[in-house]
Amino acid sequence: MVDTETLPKCREDFRMQNKSVFILGASGETGQVLLREILKENLFSNVTLIGRRKIEFEEEAYKHVRQEVVDFEKLDEYSSAFQGHDVGFCCLGTTRSKAGADGFVRVDRDYVLKSAELAKAGGCKHFNLLSSKGADKSSSFLYLQIKGEVEAKIEEFNFDRYTIFRPAVLLCDRKESRPGEWLARKFLGSLPTSWAKGHSVPVTTVVRAMLNNLIMPSEKKMELLDNQAIHNLGKAEDLNKL
Repeated sequence: MVDTETLPKCREDFRMQNKSVFILGASGETGQVLLREILKENLFSNVTLIGRRKIEFEEEAYKHVRQEVVDFEKLDEYSSAFQGHDVGFCCLGTTRSKAGADGFVRVDRDYVLKSAELAKAGGCKHFNLLSSKGADKSSSFLYLQIKGEVEAKIEEFNFDRYTIFRPAVLLCDRKESRPGEWLARKFLGSLPTSWAKGHSVPVTTVVRAMLNNLIMPSEKKMELLDNQAIHNLGKAEDLNKL
């Protein structure tokens, strides 16, 4: 159970450490919200986005965000982008329907694993991975198989702290069309809240769980948060408002 009384102090203590963070996949739905909340909470002294293209921001809050544009097919040539960060968040991913089976594997496995390798070499202490409910390297379903493989391989890099988030269907208004997710959201929206909660989660809740977990000290080298744990941790401070 989360001690909601300690979260504000943990947050302030974390700010005082002046840490640096990088985000992979900041142009995606989860990455966008994560970046916004990190800046809103002023959690890091330095924030770096690592991606294949530069993101244009109009808001003043983003003016000090550093952006590293890399070629994911030649990541070894961009190792400097991964150096000097205390914390890393990986929200990188695509879909089989968008990139094809080979493209999906290349992005969700190869790019992610190489990025984690370079992050470890660059001094990253806490690596956070956005995975998926049902991730299992033995799964016959390619998506879940790749997610499971990645989880296991990154653990071998031996980060000081490694956190895996396994959300179910992400509830958000995607700019990118994903018919399967749209149908799932419609279906879940027609079900009782208690049942739907086990099979879906708002992106905002995932991000709050990520940041609440981040600021809380932990002696565990590897943490795995399933969908229920994400709901609990992401809604933790809301309990004080009841």
